[in-house]
Amino acid sequence: MKKVGNHTSFSRILFLCLTFVLTFSTGSFAQDAAKGKELFNANCAACHKLDANSTGPALRGVVDRHPTEWLHKWIKNSSGLIKSGDAAAVKLFNEWNKVPMNSFPNLSDEDIDNIIAYTSEPKPEPTTPVVSTTQGGGASGGVSEMVVLGGLAVVLAMLVIMLVMVRKVLNKVADKNNLTVQETKSLPIWKAFVKNQFLVITSVVVLMLAGAYFAFGFMMQVGVDQNYEPIQPIHFSHKIHAGENGIDCKYCHSSARTSKTSGIPSMNVCMNCHKNITEFTGSKDSTYVDYSKEFYTAEIQKIYAAVGWDPATQSYTGKEKPVKWVRIHNLPDFVYFNHSQHVSVAGLECQTCHGPVESMEIMKQHAPLTMGWCVNCHRETEVNVKDNEYYAKIHEELSKKYGVEKLTAAQLGGLECGKCHY
Repeated sequence: MKKVGNHTSFSRILFLCLTFVLTFSTGSFAQDAAKGKELFNANCAACHKLDANSTGPALRGVVDRHPTEWLHKWIKNSSGLIKSGDAAAVKLFNEWNKVPMNSFPNLSDEDIDNIIAYTSEPKPEPTTPVVSTTQGGGASGGVSEMVVLGGLAVVLAMLVIMLVMVRKVLNKVADKNNLTVQETKSLPIWKAFVKNQFLVITSVVVLMLAGAYFAFGFMMQVGVDQNYEPIQPIHFSHKIHAGENGIDCKYCHSSARTSKTSGIPSMNVCMNCHKNITEFTGSKDSTYVDYSKEFYTAEIQKIYAAVGWDPATQSYTGKEKPVKWVRIHNLPDFVYFNHSQHVSVAGLECQTCHGPVESMEIMKQHAPLTMGWCVNCHRETEVNVKDNEYYAKIHEELSKKYGVEKLTAAQLGGLECGKCHY
């Protein structure tokens, strides 16, 4: 007889095909959402957030509010859609203070679908931190410090008991053998010390020299505030801004280029970025062991309170609250120091005086800022005359006088009293 095909094998093949299609479709959707996240961060994140209003509305679930075809037209040419009289486009434009949205004709239909897939992902549930139930400072091996201290206390107690028992045994042996224990009387240490005149004189001289040394060192530190690290009304992390985000120091302290002082940045400078950055989104690492994401986000809210900004309505309320910053670097009134001369003319980096600010979580005074510290810097720092016509002529004359190719700031007059005191 002629064999008929196996229906069971056919159903297996059909099942495998369906499984492959479903697996591929699920994998492609996840890949689309991942690509959509990259496109969202590159094109949309400057004005939009997923779950909060910013310059534009929150975009999570936007496909539930507008058809996909309409979103394609809006993203590629929003202004054209508004001019065409589209009711939804005109309404959205008016609701958001008639702020025009950038057009993205460079985005393909696939790119827009990927972005929509990313905005359609459900909002992740907040994770609650796991609280350790271990009491005290437990060791990594599971042995508690209290157990170790308790064991040492038991050993010490046993030694004391043993000494007491040994003494009792010795006393009994002495009594049985009619032995008398003779106690030797010795002078107290202080009386023996007083009788030795050499030790007395030597000790007095040593104490006087040590006292003079420490007194001189203490008086030399009066007015020196090295490592001064005050707590500011708003926690500003130089490590995050100047380090991780790579913001140039002179972006905030712009007056350092042209002024005597570096200046305190205006809160409007903070709002250039934090108008849209409403919460901390950095990665948690060892630097932030003492600070949580919620802590940094709360500090951003202090900026809003200072300038009177309402992130919900994206508008200023007019209620301002000045920030009372604590000054860290403070020179005496009789000292003249010009930031622009060092930053713009000499071309020094901020880290030369202020230390590695890009790694400081809390800003502190890195250098002692004493007269000796400044003088040593002038003696060691060579004057940069490249592309600097101001020093070209005087450098040529003085280099011949001193017989050197490059002059230091001291040879250029940097040690004259009138340079810093006048």
